[in-house]
Amino acid sequence: MIKSLITLSVILLGSFAMAQHPQENMKAYPPAAEGMKRLVVYLETKEEEDDYRVELMVGKTVEVDAANRFFFSGTLEEETIEGWGFPKYVVKQIGPMAGTRIGVDPDAPKVKRFVKLGGEPKLLRYNSKLPLVVYVPKDAEVKLKVWVASPQPLTLNEG
Repeated sequence: MIKSLITLSVILLGSFAMAQHPQENMKAYPPAAEGMKRLVVYLETKEEEDDYRVELMVGKTVEVDAANRFFFSGTLEEETIEGWGFPKYVVKQIGPMAGTRIGVDPDAPKVKRFVKLGGEPKLLRYNSKLPLVVYVPKDAEVKLKVWVASPQPLTLNEG
């Protein structure tokens, strides 16, 4: 919905850093459970953070044919850390992969592609004051896009 109302443009992955920050920033966030991993992202400070959103993409890089579109089943859930009120994002499992069924020559070469969870994109509020903490299965990958609203507001006309 936000995409249809606001012109958004992508700021490439340079707007965040996956890094280890001092442990005191992580007191509220529990370690990853067995079979899971915890990823921590510290976003750069922006002047107008309300104009930004972060898209979280969870998936895996797999070999697939080049013609079809693929996705994994699974759900990215936002949970609140009890006693702290901070959000964390969790994918408990990545289910089977599905996709379109365009006929492809069986001898056609496969391509490596990042295949993410299906469904609508998960756009989060940009907040440089708290780390963005994501818990995913050990074999999963997490990628981010940072979106920014156009400086020109759109005018909607009756029609």
